[in-house]
Amino acid sequence: MINYWDDLEIIRRRRPLIHHLMNYVVMNDAANVTLAVGASPIMAHAREEVEELAAKADALYINIGTLDDKWIESFLLAGKAASRNNVPVLLDPVGAGATKLRTETVLRILDEVEVSVLKGNGGEMMALAGVASMIKGVDSLGEASLEIAEKLAREYGVTAVITGPRDYVSDGRRDAIVSNGTPMLQYITGSGCMVGSVIASFMAVNRDFLVASVEGLVTFEVAAEKAVGRSYGPASLKVNLIDELYNMKPGDYELAKVELKG
Repeated sequence: MINYWDDLEIIRRRRPLIHHLMNYVVMNDAANVTLAVGASPIMAHAREEVEELAAKADALYINIGTLDDKWIESFLLAGKAASRNNVPVLLDPVGAGATKLRTETVLRILDEVEVSVLKGNGGEMMALAGVASMIKGVDSLGEASLEIAEKLAREYGVTAVITGPRDYVSDGRRDAIVSNGTPMLQYITGSGCMVGSVIASFMAVNRDFLVASVEGLVTFEVAAEKAVGRSYGPASLKVNLIDELYNMKPGDYELAKVELKG
């Protein structure tokens, strides 16, 4: 049994620090959803300070959406500092499979950093699994499967999270399928990046990373389901989503659609 509400209350009480190395496109929205669930975001990527901040954080979220040599150096410095200090790391492989640089950067981080959760869309995760995928820019044009999540979890020693119409989660021993959410999320830039912030917030208080990933997915997607009913389009959905995250209550988790295996 997953105690969604108990962990959300812990987040709200402790206000864990979530260090984001986050792409410019979604930085503000990611900070807002982190605040809305009760955690404390910091967006910092300068190589002169990332090691110090990552070591003090309660979770580190590496998102490779903004990519150049300086950012790659900061990813590795922060990730290694987090690993040395037992800080859980979430890696979002934005655009993996779209370019050689992005794919190789993700593989390097997985090799040099102790990544706890690897979260991406279907196309990104299929590319990392060595399976032909369809990617346009950073968007996935295909849906992966639970088998892909299991393969990545075993190969890289992570909890693998594949987002899409259904979300697939595996730590190589246990699996979960989350069927919440709304198709309208595809019209909000960086909605997948934002859900990463919510997952990282749960990782900060629950070191069972499969459970923390499911908690983050369900919290974000149930809030989206509630928000879409009173939204006129993508812009109002984003505002209402932040409000719904802030106003989550115990009864909201009765809407969770989760299959657990193992």
